[in-house]
Amino acid sequence: MLIGEIAALGTAFCWVVSSTSFEYSGKRVGTLVLNLMRLIVAFLIITVINFFLTDGFRNTGLTTGGIGYLMISGIIGFVLGDLFLFQAYIEIGARISLLIMSMAPPLTAVMGYLILGETLTAMQMAGMAVTLSGIALVVLGKEKGSNRVVIRHPVKGLTFAFLGAFGQGLGMIFSKLGVKDLNPFVATEVRILTGIICFAGIITFTRNWGNFNSALKDRKTMTGISIGSLIGPVVGVSLSLLAVKHTSTGVASTLMGVVPVLILPVSILFFKEKVAFKEVLGAVIGVAGVGIMFLR
Repeated sequence: MLIGEIAALGTAFCWVVSSTSFEYSGKRVGTLVLNLMRLIVAFLIITVINFFLTDGFRNTGLTTGGIGYLMISGIIGFVLGDLFLFQAYIEIGARISLLIMSMAPPLTAVMGYLILGETLTAMQMAGMAVTLSGIALVVLGKEKGSNRVVIRHPVKGLTFAFLGAFGQGLGMIFSKLGVKDLNPFVATEVRILTGIICFAGIITFTRNWGNFNSALKDRKTMTGISIGSLIGPVVGVSLSLLAVKHTSTGVASTLMGVVPVLILPVSILFFKEKVAFKEVLGAVIGVAGVGIMFLR
């Protein structure tokens, strides 16, 4: 069975659901509070799951080296990467943010080359160029009344989304090093706990606990966070680790990269966004570039 490939595609569907939920909630409470809340909810859920999967936490399979890699992955992916990504949701919306996030597989390939000594082929570089062209088609446009090329979306939001993609790519490298023979849910719990500790420290330093307490009383916000936390950090991240465990990082990244296309119907129906044909085309080209990267 194609366990890794199915898990990767399932991850893509999870990202669509969680990203729309978090965009909605993030606009209500801000990114710091949102990140801590969603990780706490996710931690409670996955702790219950792991209790049964590991025979009451007696068979976790954790090692000191594995924990170290997973903690680094959690800091880079859940804290730095997601902090920038969630702010991008607020600045430019989930649809454009996730299109920029399609750069994560190319960035992962480059970092795999630099950090792990993996091969970077001509086909992979061609795929990167195609992905970048799809993103450029959506992000860039001509100024009205002239032929001058302008950026069609806030630069700050685009920068945040790029930093989110970088964090996800680097986090994937350390996840690959840390997961090995571990249950993916156990590996995910280590990453989530690391994220909780870091965000609690940041909120304490910035004196944001008042906003945190207020958000707890907002039923709509908590509903969005709960749905996004279950589908994203728990199901989605665990499926992504299952994917990289049973198939190559490249194949997993390719299938997980179809999110910019899958989110289009959601943006139109849920957020009532008007999506131009060139934006649909750009999303398809961006995803196609990710696929080209890993052709053999």
